[in-house]
Amino acid sequence: MRDGWIAPQRLFDGARLHEGPGLRIAGGIVAEVGPAPAEALALPGTVTPGYVDLQVNGGGGVLLNTSPTPEGMAAIAAAHRRFGTVALLPTLITDAPEVMERAVDAALAAKGAEGIAGIHLEGPHIALARKGTHAPRFIRPLDDRTVDCVRRLREGGVRVMVTLAPEAVAPGRIAALRDMGAVVSLGHTDATFAAAQAALAEGANCFTHLFNAMSPLTHRAPGVVGAALDSMMPAGIICDGVHVEDEVVAIALRARRAADLMFLVSDAMPTVGGPDHFRLYDMELRVQDGRLVNPEGSLAGAHVTMAQSVARLIARVGVAPEAALRMAVTVPARVIGAPDLALLTGRRVEDVLALAPDWSVSGTLAGLPG
Repeated sequence: MRDGWIAPQRLFDGARLHEGPGLRIAGGIVAEVGPAPAEALALPGTVTPGYVDLQVNGGGGVLLNTSPTPEGMAAIAAAHRRFGTVALLPTLITDAPEVMERAVDAALAAKGAEGIAGIHLEGPHIALARKGTHAPRFIRPLDDRTVDCVRRLREGGVRVMVTLAPEAVAPGRIAALRDMGAVVSLGHTDATFAAAQAALAEGANCFTHLFNAMSPLTHRAPGVVGAALDSMMPAGIICDGVHVEDEVVAIALRARRAADLMFLVSDAMPTVGGPDHFRLYDMELRVQDGRLVNPEGSLAGAHVTMAQSVARLIARVGVAPEAALRMAVTVPARVIGAPDLALLTGRRVEDVLALAPDWSVSGTLAGLPG
């Protein structure tokens, strides 16, 4: 759009949802947020920084595991940008060491590319008992080869999240990864409550897709779910009505010890913005009745966007819009140490969303008339 003022019905500035303020565009950048003049372009709905997704396996028909290249990452980012996600971590699930090394090379080459905020290594250092759709033949304890990959990423200035199980890691390894600046997230684990707490004490600082692929909370064994809910560390959660029931999402939010300890992830696969099926390892996964399943009918990743998740949080779970937007923008940006991704001022119009009154994504400010 041309330079000038926009007066949206609501404006989320990365911290609060406001009614009244406008924003001034200059040279394709949000230059100012403040009182809008009378001649400002009125806009129904809400303006917000674009969504930040820390767990994206694929999109647009592309799976990172089978296309661990800069081009593969770019295709995934472009597919999700169509649905309001402007920054993401391409996510490599459990695979052979050489596939991880190729993905690391790709992340280093793609540093600074549009929409790519780093990389998420989800496994292979996980518990066989909580593997989900991850191939058991590649699961192994944390080794020097992976540590070297993380070191290369961090020395190259690339943000990295590592999902691992405490039982797959020798003492001191979590601390070493944290000292490098990696986000160490506990997931795909059958650890006890005490083991999870020990991992947190050593430096683990996040949880991967809460409830899914982790030891559950029961009345005599709190498990990793209990450790997550009782901690002050952030946890990702999939809000598609399939991986976690809406009522359980609401319970988890109420159970946390403070605000801003939960964030949305899509855990999206290539079917988002792509065909309804793809191959992972040696099997075909397919969307059936809105669920992404393997040949046995078990869940295998998710077929959902961040935009759908935000709308569901508000309409079905009953989360206040401001809190839902913080879960999709502010908290994930903070988790990876990129607070600028939650700002409006200074952002390109292509990275700022216009949301319809029903919280669906209408487009970006770049697509407004003028």
